[in-house]
Amino acid sequence: MNKQKKVKICFVASSGGHYEQLMMLKPLMDKYDSFVLTEWTEYNAEIKGVKTYYLKQVNRKEQTFFWRMIKNSILSLKIFLKEKPDLVICTGVLATIPMCLVAKAARKKLIYIESFAKVNSPTETGKLLYRFADQFYVQWESMKTFYPSAIYLGGIY
Repeated sequence: MNKQKKVKICFVASSGGHYEQLMMLKPLMDKYDSFVLTEWTEYNAEIKGVKTYYLKQVNRKEQTFFWRMIKNSILSLKIFLKEKPDLVICTGVLATIPMCLVAKAARKKLIYIESFAKVNSPTETGKLLYRFADQFYVQWESMKTFYPSAIYLGGIY
C-alpha cells in the first residue's frame, strides 16, 4: 500500500483585514495539516484547533522597521524549519514577506492572494511577491491590469 505524503500548509497574514481574509480559507485549514502565522496584537486572533505563531507588527514608517523585519525573518526561518510546510498561502502584508521568501528559497510553493480592498492599485507586498508566487490570485478583475498572469476567481468573501 502506497502512503501519500500529507500536505502541510502555512497560512500567513498580517493582522486586521488581511487576517480576516485568511480566515475565509478556514475550510482548507480543517482539511490539511496546517498552521497560521500572523502578527501579535492586543486582541491576539487565534482559531481554536489551529496552531498559531506570532510575529512582531511592522510599519515601514517606524524607526524600528528594519530591526523588526530582521527579527521576523529569523523567527520565520525558525518556524519554517520546525514546521516544514510544503505550501505557504499568504494574504499579505510586510510581516509576512520573510516567510514567503524563506519558502521560495526552500523551493516550496507560494500562493499569494491580493487584498480584497485593492480594486484599482496594487499593494507593495503584492508587487514584490508577484515575482515569486507560484499562483497569484486577485479578487477583482480590474487588478489583472497590474498582474497580467494573476488568476481571477472573484472574492474570497
